[in-house]
Amino acid sequence: MSALTPRALPQSIDETLDLLADADYVADRALATVLFLALKMKRPLFLEGEAGVGKTEIAKVLAASLGRRLIRLQCYEGLDVSSAVYEWNYAAQMIEIRMEEATGTADRDIMEHNVFSEKYLIRRPVLEALSGGIGAAPVFLIDELDRTDEAFEAFLLEILSDYQVSVPELGTIRADEPPIVIITTNRTREIHDALKRRCLYHWVDYPDAERELEIVHRKVPEANRRLSEEVVHYVQKLREIDLFKVPGVAESIDWVSALTELDKVALDPETVSDTLGVLLKYQDDIARLQEGEGAKILSEVKAELEAAD
Repeated sequence: MSALTPRALPQSIDETLDLLADADYVADRALATVLFLALKMKRPLFLEGEAGVGKTEIAKVLAASLGRRLIRLQCYEGLDVSSAVYEWNYAAQMIEIRMEEATGTADRDIMEHNVFSEKYLIRRPVLEALSGGIGAAPVFLIDELDRTDEAFEAFLLEILSDYQVSVPELGTIRADEPPIVIITTNRTREIHDALKRRCLYHWVDYPDAERELEIVHRKVPEANRRLSEEVVHYVQKLREIDLFKVPGVAESIDWVSALTELDKVALDPETVSDTLGVLLKYQDDIARLQEGEGAKILSEVKAELEAAD
């Protein structure tokens, strides 16, 4: 593990905005406010919103900017304690038992104490998140919590309430300092109120055109400015129509990057049609735009930008 130098937490909303901006994360003041409060009050931050709006990126930026370890628990259906919290290194334990038996001096109590020690404990993300020292607590990202089941949610309540976990063979392990907890969900199902009450909440929405253009400029600085403007306004219009899955900010960035690789300086109908697979992920949506609606949106975007010049 590389050495990190923890830095002081921001002392105001403006400092929080600057901290995010220095890492090229363009946040609005509402997000900076709730993030500042979560850090100040040592409360988990519950971020909800559509996929691709930058929820996970907030945790990554926070860890990098504060010089803290980022520990990520990627949630999925069937996630259990052995995958999320800890498990024992059974193979190494068996070797230890066989070696002690081979000496002929094995004592059952001593053997049990030896094999169920920290030496053979495999720390998973939850336990790792509780291991930070004073002033160096990690950023603990619980990503896409809505993919797990309610039983795992209930288990998290102890973690988020007391920042401790019970390991039967070792006892209760408590954090010297609570980790900085960021929880994300794409709202594919509702999260129980008992867990939400332990958190500060923020809905991460799609940015307006001005902020999205600033994000694209920061993430793809080599892109032609006119191209970036056309892409952002095109994507903004796509979010107004009834698609199976509208593109997020991540897709805007990917599309600008791809078009820049193709040496494009502006959008044209053929390029849009050929590269929609970068922007959209469902064939029905792609077919809809290729059948004429995409060209119509492009005409509107170009007319609006020319009128604004």
